[in-house]
Amino acid sequence: MKKAYRVSADESRLYPMGLTEIPGGIHAAFASPASSCALLLYRKGRKALKERILFPEAGRIGNVWSMTVQGDFTDLEYTFEADGKEVPDPYGKSFGERARWAHAEHRERVPRALCRGQEPFDWGKDRNPEIPLEDTVIYHMHVRGFTKHPSSGVSQEDRGTFRGILDKIPYMKELGVTAVEIMPPAEFEELIPEKLPDGPLLSVESVSSPEKKINYWGYIPALGFAPKAAYAGEGRTPEREFKNLAKCLHEAGMELIIELYFDGTQPQAYGLDMVRWWVREYHVDGVHLVGYAPLDLLAADPFLSRTKLFANGWGERKKEGARHLAEYGPEFMLEMRSFLKGDEGQLDNLAKNIRKNPEAVGAVNYMANTDGFTMMDMVSYDRKHNEANGEDGRDGTDYNQSWNCGAEGPTRKKKILALRKKQLKNAMLLLFLSQGTPLLMAGDEFGRTKKGNNNSYCQDNEISWVNWGLLKTNRDLYEFTKYVIAFRKAHPVFHMEKEPALMDYRSVGIPDVSYHGVKAWRPEFESFRRQLGIFYCGKYGIKPDGGEDDYFYVACNMHWEPHAFALPHLPKGMTWHIAFDTDDKEGSGFFEPGREPVLENPREVMVMARTIMVFIGKKDSAHNETTPLID
Repeated sequence: MKKAYRVSADESRLYPMGLTEIPGGIHAAFASPASSCALLLYRKGRKALKERILFPEAGRIGNVWSMTVQGDFTDLEYTFEADGKEVPDPYGKSFGERARWAHAEHRERVPRALCRGQEPFDWGKDRNPEIPLEDTVIYHMHVRGFTKHPSSGVSQEDRGTFRGILDKIPYMKELGVTAVEIMPPAEFEELIPEKLPDGPLLSVESVSSPEKKINYWGYIPALGFAPKAAYAGEGRTPEREFKNLAKCLHEAGMELIIELYFDGTQPQAYGLDMVRWWVREYHVDGVHLVGYAPLDLLAADPFLSRTKLFANGWGERKKEGARHLAEYGPEFMLEMRSFLKGDEGQLDNLAKNIRKNPEAVGAVNYMANTDGFTMMDMVSYDRKHNEANGEDGRDGTDYNQSWNCGAEGPTRKKKILALRKKQLKNAMLLLFLSQGTPLLMAGDEFGRTKKGNNNSYCQDNEISWVNWGLLKTNRDLYEFTKYVIAFRKAHPVFHMEKEPALMDYRSVGIPDVSYHGVKAWRPEFESFRRQLGIFYCGKYGIKPDGGEDDYFYVACNMHWEPHAFALPHLPKGMTWHIAFDTDDKEGSGFFEPGREPVLENPREVMVMARTIMVFIGKKDSAHNETTPLID
């Protein structure tokens, strides 16, 4: 009887790990210290084992088992076996059998990868935009949660998928973001109960509503070479869907950044292979490295030298060529929240975070992220409300640096609601007028809430899904955020190529950026003070057309009392106009170009309690008085 498969271990060519299609069959490479390994084959969709093919001992080098198998692998799936234990291929490229989100069948068997290779995909003239860090505005989302809510307007079959994101590209383009960061898109197990970075995940059996208590976020070791099949949907090819997402974002001039999670047990070579694979095969523009990634190896890799790499722990690594590394941690969020709510001793932190933008390693700034309060919850809750997680409040951080503005959670009091909205506008100005790369969580631009849950890792429901109905409810906040983003883009003094030196290094008469107290040129950093002025010299901001930027003065008053700020003098023929005023109760809080009110008293202005005002220096033909730049 003729054998269906012919096995050979005599190979001089070095193949990649996993399965590789070759003429007439496949090559398999599997790393394991086991004394015996095998390739297990199944017909697609069938439970019964079709074939068990042992790796020959002659094909073993170190702990890597290799063999070439000739035969027909059409519509077959596979796993590996190590000393009798069945395991998935960590290099598997497609797990299409897992297309149903959090399906109980997933727990019944080891994930099986398809034997076939990548289907041809027409990338056309696709090119990575390669937007510099200083010009990047990031929009962070969960693939499922972004469009799963019925209010998203996305078709039923596309909700919660890669394709659902496509429907929102025009919206994101209008908002002004330049990059989309998605939470882990690689194939992970939604139903694994045991471990997550911040503590134990509830077992599915231990809760009353198991379909809602799952690993929603995906921060666990994944099958890191395969896009998540449930994010494509049944009957679709996840690899094609993900590639189409990257291509469409690039066509819109936007970048795609993915999160990959490392628990510290993966070999460093595996981590490097994984990041390279997503960059090469899926054209991603950046990777946010979560957990314990091999940072030194990734930072030194020439293949990744033009790929944005975000992590908390780069330090002061020096890199030649394009700046592509950036620190991504909670420091900005926690310190700027402390200033926002009026804590003592925060002016040094404010001054530091406003200008932080190291030349070698960039900085990603955010006021809210996956773990922790949304921006709306940041101004609506003093404490976490994680009761729905079923852990008696033990999960999630207690250090939120939030303030409920006078009432815990939902309220009808107009005064409190107005203060919350004002604080959110203050927060948007702090975020987008700081020098680092700003990141906005999806939905925060229109007041998304998770009802005070600061650790919604297991909530696949309206707690975690973006409620697009709030876009209508909080349209004013959306319009304010959209305008702030456009304002940042239009004025390079707020996103310089490197950190301001606080010096007059071009000999133009004033420093690039300077700090002021209530009196001009006299900064006051005592711990009891809660107000600071920041003066930006337009000569240090060069616009794309080669022209100089405008002069700006940002007056931040987070005290519960108003303060009069003496503004610095402007060059001859210029006067101060109001660009933003978060205390503007009758209007939007911003004034479009050509409509900025002129200051009646340009030497001193009253900044109301818990208010940020931004002033722009504009030419005034009626103003002929010669005044010094520094008084």
